[in-house]
Amino acid sequence: MKPIANLIARVLIAQVFILAGISKIGTGYTGVQEYMNSVGVPSELLPLVIFIELGGGIALALGFLTRWTALILAVFTIIAAVLFHANFSDQMQVIAFTKNIAISGGLLLLMCYGGDKYSLDVRQTKDKTGV
Repeated sequence: MKPIANLIARVLIAQVFILAGISKIGTGYTGVQEYMNSVGVPSELLPLVIFIELGGGIALALGFLTRWTALILAVFTIIAAVLFHANFSDQMQVIAFTKNIAISGGLLLLMCYGGDKYSLDVRQTKDKTGV
C-alpha cells in the first residue's frame, strides 16, 4: 500500500503546481505579472516561477529527485503564502494561506520519505547499483 499511496500523494500534490504553471503561461501571464508587481515582487521572476511550478510539478509526479523537488516546492509554497496570501482580514486569503501551509506539510513528508517504489528515483538507484 505504501508505494501506491506515495505515488498518489505525489500526483495529487503535483497537479496543483502543474495546473498553476500552465495557467500562467497562457492568458494569465500579464495578470500574474501585474499581481506580482502589486505586492512588490519583480515580475521578471515570473519565468522562474513557471519553471518551478511546472518543472517541479512534473518532477514530483514522476518521482524525479523527489526529496530535493519536494523541499524546493515546500519552500516556494511557504514564500508564496507569505508574499501573496498574508492579508488575514480577507477570509479567502486566510484559506489560501492555510492551504499553502498544508501543501508544504505534505511536501515536507515527501522530502522525508522520498519517491518510493514507483518513482524515477528508484530506477536511478537501481541503475547506479546494478540491481
